[in-house]
Amino acid sequence: INWARAVRVPEFPNGVPVGPGRGSGAGSLVAYSLGITDLDPLAYNLLFERFLNPERVSMPDFDIDFCEAGRDRVIDYVKQKYGTDSVSQIATFGTMAAKAAVRDIGRVLDLGYGFCDGIAKLIPFQPGKTITIKMAREMEPVLAQREQREEEVKELLSLAEQVEGITRSVGKHAGGVLIAPGKLTDFCPLYTQGGAEGVISQFDKDDVEAIGLVKFDFLGLTTLTILDWAERHIRELHPQLADFSCARLGLGDAAAYEVFKKANTVAVFQFESRGMRDMLIGAKPDRFDDIIALVSLYRPGPMELIPSFIERKHGRERVTYPDPRVESILSETYGIMVYQEQVMQMAQIVGGYSLGGADLLRRAMGKKNAEEMAQHRQIFRDGAGGNGLSVATADEIFDLMEKFAGYGFNKSHAAAYALLAYHTAYLKAHHPAAFYAANLSATMDDTDKVQILAADARANGVTILAPDVNLAEYRFRPVNPTTLRYGLGGIKGSGESAIASIIAARSEAPFVSLFDFCRRVDKRLVNRRTIESMVRAGAFDSIETDRAALFGSVGIAMEAAEQAEQSASQVSLFGGTDEAAREPELLHTLKWSVRDRLLNEKLALGYFFSGHLFDAYAGEVRRMVKTPLSAVQPRDDAQLLAGVVAQLRTAMTRRGKMIILELDDGSAKIEVTLFQELFDAHRDILKPDELLVIAGKVRDDRFSGGVRISAERIMSLTDMRRNHGRGLKLTMNGQASTRKLMDLLGPYRNGPCPVTIDYDNGQARCTIDLPDDWRVTPRDELLKVLRDWLTPAGAEILYERA
Repeated sequence: INWARAVRVPEFPNGVPVGPGRGSGAGSLVAYSLGITDLDPLAYNLLFERFLNPERVSMPDFDIDFCEAGRDRVIDYVKQKYGTDSVSQIATFGTMAAKAAVRDIGRVLDLGYGFCDGIAKLIPFQPGKTITIKMAREMEPVLAQREQREEEVKELLSLAEQVEGITRSVGKHAGGVLIAPGKLTDFCPLYTQGGAEGVISQFDKDDVEAIGLVKFDFLGLTTLTILDWAERHIRELHPQLADFSCARLGLGDAAAYEVFKKANTVAVFQFESRGMRDMLIGAKPDRFDDIIALVSLYRPGPMELIPSFIERKHGRERVTYPDPRVESILSETYGIMVYQEQVMQMAQIVGGYSLGGADLLRRAMGKKNAEEMAQHRQIFRDGAGGNGLSVATADEIFDLMEKFAGYGFNKSHAAAYALLAYHTAYLKAHHPAAFYAANLSATMDDTDKVQILAADARANGVTILAPDVNLAEYRFRPVNPTTLRYGLGGIKGSGESAIASIIAARSEAPFVSLFDFCRRVDKRLVNRRTIESMVRAGAFDSIETDRAALFGSVGIAMEAAEQAEQSASQVSLFGGTDEAAREPELLHTLKWSVRDRLLNEKLALGYFFSGHLFDAYAGEVRRMVKTPLSAVQPRDDAQLLAGVVAQLRTAMTRRGKMIILELDDGSAKIEVTLFQELFDAHRDILKPDELLVIAGKVRDDRFSGGVRISAERIMSLTDMRRNHGRGLKLTMNGQASTRKLMDLLGPYRNGPCPVTIDYDNGQARCTIDLPDDWRVTPRDELLKVLRDWLTPAGAEILYERA
């Protein structure tokens, strides 16, 4: 709603205003609670009549976005303001769709789950479209054939059709709130789910509107929460910006538009998708009007106008207008009708409508009511004739308006969203650490999003410091304008109450050891699983860098802390307390390799934080596979590619099932296709986080513009060593035990790889080739124990020339 600038901002009973930049703490509303009204409606031709006018009979639809933390407070405020007897949320009715009907009827008939599920899966699924059983018969021949041939299928579908579409469940609308002028029971029946808080209207949103009651949608929008948190971070980091608020920003910042022009829009509201970024690269928006237009155009229907919009913007296509008088209306969108408001203004200028009447015309065009449209066409002809236009020209303009009105967008809605998009782009350009800290905090329960945001933050020059039990908070927080600290809440297994306990304990003094940590935190909240997860994530690195030793000692530390608590009040034999008991030592084990460290980070954080898993193998793999995935080019002969498996998925083709494998080597991600036979032969190594070396053909992919790779051969790292390694070279200096060497090599004997020892004791040097019966299988486990025993460079696989 863009016309509420004069509306007084309400205050809550506790005195906290719903105003720009006010409030503190997680429960406060943000500047955007009514911040969309900060956009000047006159400057952007936002028509009040689109919202409410004397000629409109039905009530307007209020869709208002709030900060997620403040949404419930708004609903509570409305109940206090208008009375709990006059306010309720709205019911939604879940109906029985085709698939659900088949499964439920199958359960009643006591048919097997697998049988019913197989029939249900034959019913096609199309996003945004309801497919009935009748439609499914026509769309899926197999379903129709099975119905004809199988009596059980025929009976199942016949009964399912009878219950299809009936109401199955009652729920509560996510954001819909109903406000009545008196007691709700005077206007509509109510439904309760138990307790006063569970009372909702029995009418759904359409019925509520039909009986003339006012409906509001109070929605929680994460972006508003992110902007609120980012503003607070900025004010904390920069004392000179103590009054900073996005509401005070101008709309002409060059750096913000550069974010759009370069399509650097990860985490930029409404512009995050791949399609949006492709559109931005072509459009290169440089003014706020362009942002509003692009928000409106990227939808089914008007999307076909995007190429013409881009060409006209950059002067490669001539801008034309259906009538010279509407140039002032359409010039902002280069002669293309994008908004419903433009249709209304054209009806006003060309057809002589009032803006209220033009809104009725706009609604009639959107609903495509033939009878109503015929009446409006004549009204438009008469008005246009009075303005000097012929009937033919009037009809031509009317047809054009009708075409665009079918998918025109509400400009007031688009402008409000464009404002949020601009503000997020501004923060990304000028305050990146604060911006990413807020975004990461808002999405820290979704590790996939955290990984994407963390990668984008690093790409934009932001350093992310590891979580730290002595420095980190629950949420991600900026340390300086380009550095942020990982939030402890982003570690799996760590709840907010556990983190609060840790922060309270360290407020007295920093933790100095794992045992000190376990002794001081509340063990009822911080359990063993939480501590192990923090060790995996590296949160104790500032205390002790050996994560393997820390991880192995968590149990000992917890026991020691419990014993210390039990003996704290006991007096020793000599009259003193047992405070002087010595702290146990860490249980030292083999240190984690790079791979171990990264895999444990993934268990704790959901992704590899301190590096890429391919880095653990790069030094060895690159001796054989020289080309990184980012530099792969099409070639006639087979090429060797190497990377870590990021994900696997299947697809059906005419040749049967095809597996699509995503390889990642840190430089790029690339898809490789392989057929069932190859997959079955290597099923044991085709799983996420495994390193693979693939020989395959690389060809151009005209559809995606990249390359298409078909795998012909697949090798694990051990296979590569076995097939292409010349031998295992050990470097020894005379201090190592021969017996120890024999013990380490013993379990891996009788393999394909010869062993050579490069021996140098300072007085003599020689090369020793071990006998053939000491050839080994070059597994990771063998190399790890040899490198731990000798040095990291003391065990090396020698390769033939690539």
